[in-house]
Amino acid sequence: MTAGTTAAREAAARPAPAGQPPARGRGRGRRGDGRAAVAYLAPALLVLVGLMGYPIYQLVLISLYDYGQEQVSGGAALEFLGLGNYGALVADDRFWAVLGQTVGFAAVCVVGTLLVGAALAVLATRVRTWARTVLFLAALGAWATPAVAGSTIWLFLFDANLGFVNELLGTTGFSWTYDRWVAFGLVAAQVVWCSFPFVLVTLYAGIKAIPGEVLEAAALDGASTLRTATNVILPLLRPLLIVVTIQSIIWDFKVFTQIYVMTNGGGIAGRNLVLNVYAYQQAFAASEYGLGAAIGVVTTVILLLVTVGYLRALRRSGEVL
Repeated sequence: MTAGTTAAREAAARPAPAGQPPARGRGRGRRGDGRAAVAYLAPALLVLVGLMGYPIYQLVLISLYDYGQEQVSGGAALEFLGLGNYGALVADDRFWAVLGQTVGFAAVCVVGTLLVGAALAVLATRVRTWARTVLFLAALGAWATPAVAGSTIWLFLFDANLGFVNELLGTTGFSWTYDRWVAFGLVAAQVVWCSFPFVLVTLYAGIKAIPGEVLEAAALDGASTLRTATNVILPLLRPLLIVVTIQSIIWDFKVFTQIYVMTNGGGIAGRNLVLNVYAYQQAFAASEYGLGAAIGVVTTVILLLVTVGYLRALRRSGEVL
């Protein structure tokens, strides 16, 4: 008998520490918790499958066919292409350009949303109650504004001739949607405006949940405000930061309304396209429903991968088992 085997048997024979259930009990407890979680989530899962399962199935099915206006009107039979539409996308330089624009646009929106939301969350912890109430009411008003209404309001504020911003800056006649990058910046600012309240509320709750004793101990140790923020507060807020970051990525990657309304369907010559608007143009403007469906499937797969990353991050942070 080797020394390693003897040590292992002795470790197994030792009783579990006080307050800690035996390993078998822990296994049964975890299985029981898993079954309870499935039971609680089953109704929501059924609703999701009912509302999303069939549409996604149809989306995938249409993407496998040459499905155009003639097929819709019954003038021609469906032609099965298999992965032909996906092959066309891979060979399409415009698709890759739009995908790159979508990733870049989403990244700018996510970073802007996190910076604005985090800064206002810190501010909310340092101002008086009435100022914090006004801040939260204004933020929640921006969050509750429908995307179409918010985009229209921003267009009016930045109108070339009648807009308040041009009047304030003395640049009457300047078009904020003519230049490609200025238009993207304007839309990104609008997306940040309607998205930062989620980050604000979430991080404010996280900051307020930090025990005061922890911050007092850091102060007694002589830690500066910056050191306390980077070495104490940020590590404690890491699970919440993961949540708001990945949620923002999902939201901003699938932006449609703001781009479509503020750039009049994708900008001049399609210079401000993102994937969702590009899929809409292919499906409904060009009547290439199969190709548009393929773009939709690609977008869905990308978002599913982000969602899997989101769940893995939650698992690592201990938010889910």
